[in-house]
Amino acid sequence: MSTLNISNKMLGLLSILILGSISGLKAQTKPVDTTRIYLDKLVASKEPADKALLEAKLQKLAAADQEKDVDLAINYYYRLKNVKASDSLVQVELQKFPKGARARGQEASKIYDAKTALEKENAYKIWIKKFPVSGSGEELIVYDYVVSAIASEYAKEKNATKAIEYINKLQVDFWKGNGFNGVADAFYKTGDLKNAAVYYKKAMESAKIYYDGKLPNENSSKFAASGYPGLTMTYAGILFEQKKYDEALIYADLAAKNPKTASPRSNFQYAKILMALNRNQEAYAKLEEAVKSGKANDEMSSTFKTLYIKVKGSDVGFDAYAAEIRKGILANLQQKLNKEIINKPAVDFTLTDIEGKKVTLSSLKGKVVILDFWATWCGPCKASFPAMQMAVNKYKEDPNVKFLFIHTWEKTATPTQDASDYIKSQKYSFEVLMDTKDPDSKVNKVVTDYKVSGIPSKFVIDPAGNIRFNLMGFDGSNEAAVDEISMMIDMIKKG
Repeated sequence: MSTLNISNKMLGLLSILILGSISGLKAQTKPVDTTRIYLDKLVASKEPADKALLEAKLQKLAAADQEKDVDLAINYYYRLKNVKASDSLVQVELQKFPKGARARGQEASKIYDAKTALEKENAYKIWIKKFPVSGSGEELIVYDYVVSAIASEYAKEKNATKAIEYINKLQVDFWKGNGFNGVADAFYKTGDLKNAAVYYKKAMESAKIYYDGKLPNENSSKFAASGYPGLTMTYAGILFEQKKYDEALIYADLAAKNPKTASPRSNFQYAKILMALNRNQEAYAKLEEAVKSGKANDEMSSTFKTLYIKVKGSDVGFDAYAAEIRKGILANLQQKLNKEIINKPAVDFTLTDIEGKKVTLSSLKGKVVILDFWATWCGPCKASFPAMQMAVNKYKEDPNVKFLFIHTWEKTATPTQDASDYIKSQKYSFEVLMDTKDPDSKVNKVVTDYKVSGIPSKFVIDPAGNIRFNLMGFDGSNEAAVDEISMMIDMIKKG
């Protein structure tokens, strides 16, 4: 279940984009932005004359009397990695437009930084006096971010009355589903299933309006609709916990049949509800699908054996059947990897590990190297680590296989300490390298060189220094993850 969490870094990005990307959510119904098209053309050009035109145009925008123009210049300087110009212009903008969108966003950071719900609320009251609600449509979303944060904090503190007061201040229809979902998450984590159910349902129903296609086909509608499939699954889970099994089955069925949510996890959820209704034969069929996918976690596998015994009357034949399923899983995995194998040079790098030792990728030629990009704030990264530890253990005696865990995209001022503390607290035997931001460009160089778009992201490199596999994300099955990494390594070793 996702939680609303707006960091200072996100606020900075919102400040840069508030007049661009947010208003651009209705781009399909507005006139074509010829300025951006022109700037994009100049950015793509390699002609010196076009570079000069680009700089002149950006300087003109930077000196404009409209904040949206200055914002556009900041956005493009940032895109061009001219961080010095971008940062300098931010300060100019704050002075030039003290009541503008960037100033409003920067001042809002005091609300997010406040520790308690009451402190957030008091900071909000000061902020709203200085920046009264203004604008319309998507321009109001900055206010929704703020009230959602306050509502979620009150929910965490088990003050449901205040949480509901603030979440009911949401104004932007297409974002209400996200806001309701955030406060529902907070209620759920405190054990308030009653209010969690109410607001997950509100989030789901809000998203469904857009998912059904009854509203204009705009980017904002697509954003709102995107949450609906997952929310059906979440709501089914809440109803299951409340022992409302018949109602839960309705939403579990929606999740299991929707191609956007159909997965071993949705099948397992469906199966658990069917089991609670004593419909074990149907539950067995659903869970069998999950197990045969090769992505069943330990709990699914254990439950499948339990169901097998209930349906068949004993465990006779189970081991042979499980072995046959596993044989099919590995055959399917082999076919999948045969299609996914690539061959392109891995970018060399030198990074320092958490103990201060430098490691250079090219010095490891002759070995199969697995790079795993991660961060301490990344939930899926950390969820994948038990499986990665299993893989590390499997190959710990093999001198020709090397695992490197690259910490990147840090969000604190002490990333090395954070990474070290986390790894040691979990007793992982990982070799962790630090891909910290370059002090001048503000870019994490290695993750950028590898064109990583999301983490966890893994690269498997052959002994000649070529990337042969790239995989992103984690589906929750430790055994499946180890199988996949192992088969990649074995395929590379066999050439």
